[in-house]
Amino acid sequence: MTIGDRIRRRWPKDWPLQAIAPVAWAGQRPTYRDAQPAIINAALDRSQRRPTGNWYVFAASRDVATGRPLGARVAGVELVAWRDQHRRLRVGPRSCPHLGADLATAVVHRGALICRWHGLCLDGDGDEFRWKTLPAHDDGVLAWVRMDGVGGEPPLDQPVITARPAGDSLHAVASLTGACEPSDIIANRLDPWHGGWFHPYSFTRLEVLTTPSEEADRFLVAVTFSVGRLGVPTVAEFTSPEARTVLMRIVDGEGTGSVVETHATPIGLGSDGRPRTAVIEAVVAHSERTGFRRARYGAPLISPLMRFAAARLWRDDLAYAERRYRLRAGTR
Repeated sequence: MTIGDRIRRRWPKDWPLQAIAPVAWAGQRPTYRDAQPAIINAALDRSQRRPTGNWYVFAASRDVATGRPLGARVAGVELVAWRDQHRRLRVGPRSCPHLGADLATAVVHRGALICRWHGLCLDGDGDEFRWKTLPAHDDGVLAWVRMDGVGGEPPLDQPVITARPAGDSLHAVASLTGACEPSDIIANRLDPWHGGWFHPYSFTRLEVLTTPSEEADRFLVAVTFSVGRLGVPTVAEFTSPEARTVLMRIVDGEGTGSVVETHATPIGLGSDGRPRTAVIEAVVAHSERTGFRRARYGAPLISPLMRFAAARLWRDDLAYAERRYRLRAGTR
């Protein structure tokens, strides 16, 4: 028996971090027989039929700061977001209706935008040029905009947001862009079998316990999140509450109730004529352990680490999604 084996045998079973035996990458059980394209494609097809109400995530809530506007692009439409005097989220067209100045460079004054070119004041309420704001929603973690002219669905008053952990939580939002369509991002997340092979630095001991069906449309996955030679064993479910979102929720183990929301937002065409999609992923972590409340005070240090971990995963997964798009589109 090695020293590592003795340590693992004596490791307290109720600790959140467990000692895990190292497994060589090539020594994992192959998952290609389980990862049947028919299962993934059927789950994707069901997800794409779910209504979005024309709502799009475009930024983290924290990115829309008080006192300065934020420029964004959704489905080829240029937008500007800012906060009014009551810190409410406002979103409108990015071009000034006078001569087309970029309102992302405007000055926020008393809750309105003042264009730098000629001083036109815009707030979307009875403006001289009939410049209209769009429905917007801030859920405390993410900023959303409703674009009925783009989405083409029956509108919903609010976006489809699933329950997040109650009580103390830590959250972080990572955002990356890929040359693909939203469905390619969703398809990636509806293939849990690639986790241990494509992300060995983050996942080990991954086993898909149940696959989706019309009656129970979710993946149930046992997985250990790796932290060096230690790991956090959990059971997680993957669902798609609307066409551009996949939700991972921990249902058993450390951090039960914590969620990872992956949102795929179309940006528009790039200079190469290919579509661009923003992956905006929100991690909302929760724990019932008494020390977690104290950990919240370290949020300014912990949240950037959470963003880094999510971005590392998505740098890999975007290669997966972009490759899937190229194969579908028949391009090299």
